[in-house]
Amino acid sequence: MPNAHSRFFAESHFPGFSREAISFLRGLERNNKREWFQPRKHIYQEHIRAPLEALVNAINAELADFAPRYVTPVKKAVFRIYRDTRFSKDKRPYKTHVAATFYLQNLAKAAGPCFYFHFTAKELLVFAGVYMPEREELLAIRSLLAEGHEEFREIMRGRTLRNAMGELQGEQLSRVPKGFAKDHPAEDLIRRQQWFVESTLVGDVVASSRLLPEILNRFRAATPMLEFLNQPFVQERKPKKLPFMAF
Repeated sequence: MPNAHSRFFAESHFPGFSREAISFLRGLERNNKREWFQPRKHIYQEHIRAPLEALVNAINAELADFAPRYVTPVKKAVFRIYRDTRFSKDKRPYKTHVAATFYLQNLAKAAGPCFYFHFTAKELLVFAGVYMPEREELLAIRSLLAEGHEEFREIMRGRTLRNAMGELQGEQLSRVPKGFAKDHPAEDLIRRQQWFVESTLVGDVVASSRLLPEILNRFRAATPMLEFLNQPFVQERKPKKLPFMAF
């Protein structure tokens, strides 16, 4: 019977996506229509969706060690390939990138500061932070930064984070929003509407065994930042155990 260490290692290996997967994504970029996709749906299921679920499980196995509150079941983590075109002028039916997100599991819905990655046939993008906060969430994060800006700046100055993910990014207002002093020492942080870091890798990383460690190294580096931003939303509750965590 395998011991806990061997089972953990088995979960934490991923060989990369196949040439068929990369070829499919290239073809989808050129032929984003149902007539092309439907006869090739089995290729998507076999070479993209199934391996993606394995990759998410491998990431979850590692998150259980260094960021357990962000372990996200596959069905919640993986984004659908189908685009919602109801209110969009762009009527292309399919996304040309493959994505998954890992968010704080005691939130009422899939929202808030999170880990995220997506890849195309050409590149991998790894993200951590908050991108489209709702009004109450926006206010909560601004209030947090108003009080704890020194701690946040120290986190963002960390060499590991800067080397892995670069500088803090996100859109910002031209003025300090109402409710905060114009001369507040954290005005540059409070003016922001987004707080995130991201790293883009080009080349063959998606099709290699480097894919999993590249994602995990960046998630690990960004964990202190994410934990800070999620402070207003944390409820003291043990994370739910998933089947692969039963060792």
